[in-house]
Amino acid sequence: MIRLLSFILLVLVLGAGFAWLADRPGELSIIWQGQRIGMSLMVAATIAVSLMAAVIFLWWLVRVILTSPHAIRRHFRARKRDRGYQALSTGLIAAGAGDATAARKMLARTKGLINADQEPLVHLLEAQAALIEGRHDEARQKFELMADDPETRELGLRGLYLEARRLGATEAARQYAERAAEKAPQLPWAADAVLEDRAQTGEWDQALRLLEQQRPTSAEERSQLDRRKVVLLTARAGAKLESEPDPKAARDDALAALRIDENFIPAGLIAAKAYLREANLRKAAHILERLWKANPHPDVARLFIHARTGDSPIDRLKRAEKLEALRPNNAETLFAVGQAALDARNFHLARAKAEAAARLAPSERAFLLLADIEDAETGDQGRIRHWMNQALKSPRDPAWTAEGVTSPVWLPLSPVTGKLDAFQWKTPVSEWQGPIEEGVANSAEEAIRTLPPVAIGDSRPMPRADASHEPARTEPIAIKPSTKPGPAAAEPGPAAEAAMSREGEAKPFFGGLPDDPGVKNEAKKEASNGSAGFRLF
Repeated sequence: MIRLLSFILLVLVLGAGFAWLADRPGELSIIWQGQRIGMSLMVAATIAVSLMAAVIFLWWLVRVILTSPHAIRRHFRARKRDRGYQALSTGLIAAGAGDATAARKMLARTKGLINADQEPLVHLLEAQAALIEGRHDEARQKFELMADDPETRELGLRGLYLEARRLGATEAARQYAERAAEKAPQLPWAADAVLEDRAQTGEWDQALRLLEQQRPTSAEERSQLDRRKVVLLTARAGAKLESEPDPKAARDDALAALRIDENFIPAGLIAAKAYLREANLRKAAHILERLWKANPHPDVARLFIHARTGDSPIDRLKRAEKLEALRPNNAETLFAVGQAALDARNFHLARAKAEAAARLAPSERAFLLLADIEDAETGDQGRIRHWMNQALKSPRDPAWTAEGVTSPVWLPLSPVTGKLDAFQWKTPVSEWQGPIEEGVANSAEEAIRTLPPVAIGDSRPMPRADASHEPARTEPIAIKPSTKPGPAAAEPGPAAEAAMSREGEAKPFFGGLPDDPGVKNEAKKEASNGSAGFRLF
């Protein structure tokens, strides 16, 4: 396009020049060696321009003749190179598709057309073809040649890294990843491999330093880097809190993680524990309350309720009720209050909160809490079994889970593969888990409605945990057998009364006859025969 515009501009300039000369005619005479040559100015300009054009054409013709052998060689060389690159491209596509025959055929054609020393991709095609054919030693040699070439160093190191991982050579894989990360820290696979290795060995400082060297190119990569930084800071804070211990340094790292992600529960828990070790209950409570408002979590409730050592059960119940004020009508809140009320022996409040939690979000621990309340309040085995049976049919409770493994606490690495940030708070999947009933909310309501009554026994008032709560109620309760001396052991309970025979003879609570009707009938016959024989003799 530029050449065309230049040619048009030259023609316009020549036309304008000849028009200017035509408007201003004149004579031009030249005396050379005693001869006079005369002509008009227009003819002289035409001859000059023609001579210049002839000289330019002759120079071009001579140049073409002189450079034609080189141009011909260059033409055939370019054609050969184009055919070689076409074969190389076809071979790489065939290798990617897994066609070993086509890849090997294109490799042979490429070697005949392109010099492997000038084009490193030929080594890549050869290595890929060897991998498809299962000749891993040959592929490893090609990757080593590529690793020595500055242009293909990262590509060769990646191939060696993958081969080392395939063979299970963890140390060799780590060394290849470190070499790649040293030359190009922006490579994701090298950075991830070195990062996980540093995390597995507990070198959190070096892992964070390596993370800082990465340069994200998109918002998604920036988000991933921030998440990893939060995990690494939390892991280093946990190590400083438990291993060294250094509460101040642990608190600083945990707070730095919370500045990036203010709702990351493991970092908040570590920061609160560090404040508690420094006897700063107010700041610890502030962090836990903020986490609870954002996402109620049982670990947060447990730490908040038991924050002060030496608190009575009543004090812990009040702290649980404070959490309920922050997030009312929440299953985790109701469960925390119910558990604290059980510890405070306020059975009425504990039962009400546990039943509300079961209605709102049925789960194993909600019904297990009801079973614990039943055991502590009445001791009725039938009612306890009723809640236990309902717990077996309910969904499992969430837990820290990573690759099928659950942990009671959050961990930065997976214990299976060593993957960073693998643990998530979710419901674990178990092969031994029983079938979950459909319509769990309705079944929870049905379970509460069909709760069997307490076995008939002595009625006595329920103990109150605190005068500030609801008044105690009076209902029949079952008194469990006890070997300890005291008033409770002296009074006959419902279990003992239910075990009395029709003749008034006491039966043992355990070790009695099975519940099979046939066995019971045979036992009755033997008892009647024995009593009749006694009366005869």
